[in-house]
Amino acid sequence: MTALRTPLKTALALGSAKHGVHHFLVQRITAVALLLLGLWFVWLVLRLPGLDYAGAHALLAEPCNALLMALFVIAVFWHAQLGLQVVIEDYVHSHGWQLVLQVAIRLLCILGAAAGVLAVLRIALGR
Repeated sequence: MTALRTPLKTALALGSAKHGVHHFLVQRITAVALLLLGLWFVWLVLRLPGLDYAGAHALLAEPCNALLMALFVIAVFWHAQLGLQVVIEDYVHSHGWQLVLQVAIRLLCILGAAAGVLAVLRIALGR
């Protein structure tokens, strides 16, 4: 019965053809976002040496800078989670350990991103 299937039909139903393309695209999208946001971040860091604490606080509290910093934090943790997921899939061979490590890394990345965004919000809202 499998001899009647075309190679495309077989590839669409098995293996990484189910999720690999999505993971690849999201990883590339976050990489491009980090490249662009990284350029902005370098610009922001280069402005900091001439500022005191209040000036640096005011610079990050500007709505555009606060939004870009929140996006930068989210992109960093999302990209890190995607990269670590691939490392675990490639180098951890026990299914149980893979599951534990994937859940732990995802939770740590969510907590890190949430903490970073919360910190940016506290600065932006003046608290």
